[in-house]
Amino acid sequence: MKWYHYVMCFFGGAFTANFFPHFVNGISGRMFPTPFNALVGQPPPPIGLSPAPLNVGWALFNLAVGYVLLRYGRFSLLSWPGVIVAFAGATLMSLMLANVFTAAPH
Repeated sequence: MKWYHYVMCFFGGAFTANFFPHFVNGISGRMFPTPFNALVGQPPPPIGLSPAPLNVGWALFNLAVGYVLLRYGRFSLLSWPGVIVAFAGATLMSLMLANVFTAAPH
């Protein structure tokens, strides 16, 4: 794998991890922050909340971007370096989200 494949796998893991909180909250009918809070008249994340359908849309966008990045990053479960880098991206995104949303008033 070339260096940019690792970069794509890292960000592919990060986008894929960002899919989960938005999707779970969206399909549960709960409001949750998205980058589009200003479109619905709310303060910026992590304070303002977006409606559930917007969260589902944002989640599916993150899943699609994550898939494309992993696909073109030549991600394979048979390639340990790619798996480790994608896992690192998912781990760092997950920790960042946990930090941001723990401090956010809901």
